[in-house]
Amino acid sequence: MILFAGDPHGDFQPIIRGVKAYSPQAVVLLGDCDLDRSLDEELAEIIDKTEVWFIPGNHDGDQDSWYDNLFGSKLGDRNLHGRVVEIDGKRIAGLGGVFREKIWRPPAKPRFPTRQDLLRTCGRGQRWRDSIPRKHHVTIFWQEYVALWKQQADILVTHEAPSSHRFGFKELDDLALALGANKMFHGHHHEHYSRTICRGKIMVHGVGKAGICDENGNVLIAGKEHCQPRLK
Repeated sequence: MILFAGDPHGDFQPIIRGVKAYSPQAVVLLGDCDLDRSLDEELAEIIDKTEVWFIPGNHDGDQDSWYDNLFGSKLGDRNLHGRVVEIDGKRIAGLGGVFREKIWRPPAKPRFPTRQDLLRTCGRGQRWRDSIPRKHHVTIFWQEYVALWKQQADILVTHEAPSSHRFGFKELDDLALALGANKMFHGHHHEHYSRTICRGKIMVHGVGKAGICDENGNVLIAGKEHCQPRLK
């Protein structure tokens, strides 16, 4: 059993309660942790009870401390962004971060397909730790997106939403189809809902802020938002 956790935004008690109540094999965080201390410290009560995986959200790049407490934590190697990992017998692909107009906001063409393309345009004052600006470490680049097309997965987790959401992107539908995924889970919009895309081939589950869902999209902990009715 795998649990999917909507954007914690600093509130990790629902995740802890969910793991203690349901004893999952793993829990996947869908971004925007907003960590005031390292992720392993926040989840110290459960890291010996389950596998913890995550994708980053846009707010995880808002502050140096939030960034370091996620990517520099003892769970930093559990980042699913840009790769496929087998978890509890299912292949899970991850695409964290958000689309940004400066880099690539579909349906427009990418302005900077790779991080290296962006870095070449950054002066010394624009760089962060001799790399691209911090916020673009949680931006979706074309190169990372298309690299996933070559892989196969059962489930795709994203921070951004596909076309099932009014603010979603069809490009994520296309990625899920290319992966062969039949389920998607996403955060970012703080809404619990379930509906299908791609003519019913893929079931999408949005997960509310600090909410918890199971693999079938059943809301186990409602979090901060009101649940929308299940739609087909």
